[in-house]
Amino acid sequence: MQEVLERQERETRERMRRRAASKRAQRELDDQLAIAVALLDEESQSRRGSQEGRGPNVGRHRHSRGIVYGVPSSGRSSPRERKRKSPASMMAVVIATPGGPEVLQLQEVEDPELKDNEVLIKVEATSLNRADILQRKSMYPPPPGSSPYLGLECSGTIEAVGKQVSRWRVGDKVCALLSGGGYAEKVAVPAGQVLLAPPGVSLQDAASFPEVSCTVWSTVFMMSRLSAGETFLVHGGSSGIGTFAIQMAKYWGAKVFVTAGSKEKLAFCKNLGADVCINYKTEDFVARVKEETGGKGVDVILDIIGAEYFRRNLDSLSFDGRLFVIGTMGGAVTEIDLRVVLSKRLTIQAAGLRNSSPENKAAIVREVENNVWPAIVAGKVKPVVYKYFPLSEAAEAHLLMESSKHIGKILLLP
Repeated sequence: MQEVLERQERETRERMRRRAASKRAQRELDDQLAIAVALLDEESQSRRGSQEGRGPNVGRHRHSRGIVYGVPSSGRSSPRERKRKSPASMMAVVIATPGGPEVLQLQEVEDPELKDNEVLIKVEATSLNRADILQRKSMYPPPPGSSPYLGLECSGTIEAVGKQVSRWRVGDKVCALLSGGGYAEKVAVPAGQVLLAPPGVSLQDAASFPEVSCTVWSTVFMMSRLSAGETFLVHGGSSGIGTFAIQMAKYWGAKVFVTAGSKEKLAFCKNLGADVCINYKTEDFVARVKEETGGKGVDVILDIIGAEYFRRNLDSLSFDGRLFVIGTMGGAVTEIDLRVVLSKRLTIQAAGLRNSSPENKAAIVREVENNVWPAIVAGKVKPVVYKYFPLSEAAEAHLLMESSKHIGKILLLP
């Protein structure tokens, strides 16, 4: 864990250096633009008298060509000029065509349209999720009416509010659960899916919380009813979901079991509070669970694997056990022996947060605000960020996620 923290500190210093350089470059560009505007005004005044006898269309045509940094243009603006001349535009990561990480391209696009029940957020950071990879491959399309861009969570500053929004104000520092659109400089989101950035956490790192907190709270606590004193197994303990679930379950008073694929990842999970850490590559997690629980099994399992683990998950559950499936990394089709379910009175559930209704998401967000945010504010649940990338390096960030070498979350910074 110390190594990860040191890496984060180094990357924070590098980001600050880059931002300082970027601000200097922006100031130079602003100075050049001011000179260009002054030259344009001077030129307009000098030719105003000579244009009096001309038709109005001629004057408008000459004026529309403009000047870029004091140099007359050909009438077709450069990309940099178009960006400055189009205040209702932003940069976003676009999927050029379904495929590998290389298809992700940073392009200028139109600002999102703000609806009456939404807020417009200037994005400080967004976080990667496995669903982004599936969408990039055209295997997980965004819900109807959602942004076509990737990104299921973000943090930032509210720039505008819709007519029906009463809680939020321009300037509020927030994070939000999205249906898409986080890989951009701005995003519009229903006001009910917005959370105040938790005190004590940087605005950047706040982007690591919305998706994992809403997923874990709704599945493990709201629907599977994990209680203090019960046992809980989460597969992929070193993932973003896993690292959050460990901390939240421990805060709630549960005994936590995790699976992961390396000594480093298991050690990190142990430092976060996991009680039993199982290397799925070298151990049978069913046997280890039975051993650690005296043959009883665990009360709740949160699973991202799917078909490959389905039967073994049922074998690992106790009487009245609850399995919640939120991913299919190990396949989506399997068989079920109903006799096991009947004899142990098991509950099997599955859900995808992204396709839930706005009303359902708003209800989950309020639950998270009431039950999870106090744990974060108290320092009992902390952000786990492995690496930060600029938005222009989204492809590299996707390569890292697909390698599964990371621990916790990966963030993109516009």
